[in-house]
Amino acid sequence: MSRRVASTQLHAAAAPSIDGYFDRVLKYIPGEVVAGWVTITGIIASVSSGDNAVLLWVLFGVFMLLTAAYTWKLTNVAGQPPAVKQIVIATIAFIIWAFALGGPFATIEGYSALWGSAALIVYTMAMGIVV
Repeated sequence: MSRRVASTQLHAAAAPSIDGYFDRVLKYIPGEVVAGWVTITGIIASVSSGDNAVLLWVLFGVFMLLTAAYTWKLTNVAGQPPAVKQIVIATIAFIIWAFALGGPFATIEGYSALWGSAALIVYTMAMGIVV
């Protein structure tokens, strides 16, 4: 299964079918990058007892760039333009996942996991609507 969202269907017999709502949600969420983020933040929290705000913010920036690059790589199809919409949606999805999990955002005064959780639910449900 290709990670590129199929929004149109050609008439050829071997053409992929158009992705439905749940297929799009699965393809838009950068699961591998989120798993890496959860792992690295967990390691940092367990190994260090000091203030890790700067390190977490730097890693957050790196993982945002990795999300865009990784999604581009997975959706790159010869003869087709880059899946820019999917790359942007996946990168925003990573940002919202990181926000919901805390990480560097927990260092911001007034941060609430409630807002992160609400944003994660709303965005995840809404992004599947985008074709």
